[in-house]
Amino acid sequence: MTMHPSKPFFNDIRAILQQARQKAYTAVNFVMVEAYWQIGKRIVQEEQHGDARAEYGKQIIKELSIQLTSEFGKGFSEANIKNFRQFYLTFPIDEIRYTLRSELTWSHYRLIMRVEKPNAREYYINEAAEQNWSTRQLERNINTLYYERILSTTNKGLALAQQERMQKTSPSDFLKDPYVLEFLGLETPPGFSEREFETAIISNLQQFLMEMGKGFSFVGRQYRISTETKHFFIDLVFYNFLLKCFVLIDLKIGELTHQDIGQMDMYVRLFEDRMKTEGDNPTIGLILCTEKDETIARYSVLEESRQLFASKYRLILPTEEELKAELEREKRLILEQKRLGENKDGGR
Repeated sequence: MTMHPSKPFFNDIRAILQQARQKAYTAVNFVMVEAYWQIGKRIVQEEQHGDARAEYGKQIIKELSIQLTSEFGKGFSEANIKNFRQFYLTFPIDEIRYTLRSELTWSHYRLIMRVEKPNAREYYINEAAEQNWSTRQLERNINTLYYERILSTTNKGLALAQQERMQKTSPSDFLKDPYVLEFLGLETPPGFSEREFETAIISNLQQFLMEMGKGFSFVGRQYRISTETKHFFIDLVFYNFLLKCFVLIDLKIGELTHQDIGQMDMYVRLFEDRMKTEGDNPTIGLILCTEKDETIARYSVLEESRQLFASKYRLILPTEEELKAELEREKRLILEQKRLGENKDGGR
């Protein structure tokens, strides 16, 4: 009688081989990443020991490209060798295993080393590795200032925020302002309804979750919560397993209004009372709107609440300069609010 392996047994063996191959690929890939760093280091050393003129460095790279291509084939163009040099200059330490992550490819590092701020580079390295970002996703997040947009929701300093990266418990460390939703394909200025906005998000749910950040899982749309006399419907409900809480999202076309804030405050209170389970942290309410009226935001429950947030969204991919300008504006508003708060406390 011919014995055939059972399906679970075969699947176990296949999984072992697939994991081994992935580990082997990752190991080989990181060995090459280390090699590129070593090449960059050696080029810099040679430049320092030789003629100080820039032409000397260019000639080294040109000759090296010709010789390496002749012996090892593709992958050693002058542009690539310049990247090796820049790689070393970006991470100029010998113990690179403590800085770089083996899960990332050379393509990831070519993108990351063009990020100017060391804190941001470290953030992208760790997040890309831990969240398994593709190079395409990493490039989009860098181009849309993902790191800076998260920091813009809090008044923590850059150093403190980075120091606490592994111990985030505050919603402001997860939420962004603004959100960039160009992948929805919606026109701007809005010529669509809130229901169409919601449908576009559901149709592009994976990309929306990536833009929301880590830890979010989808729970439902038009989620019903009821009192003894009425039913209410929340546009979108998510659960964040890192914050250990539900996140309610209300979609608005237009400016933030006092009524929007009051409605979300009621949703959060209802959800807390009727839907939250034991062990969950306080429910978060997030209003997505095209513009925030800072006067309304300051003189409403939004100002004092640790559970309510309002963020703007952009339906087209802004330039880096536009995003930087918007984030600077948000930073000035935060500092102004902080100054007013200090003056208020000092006057008591």
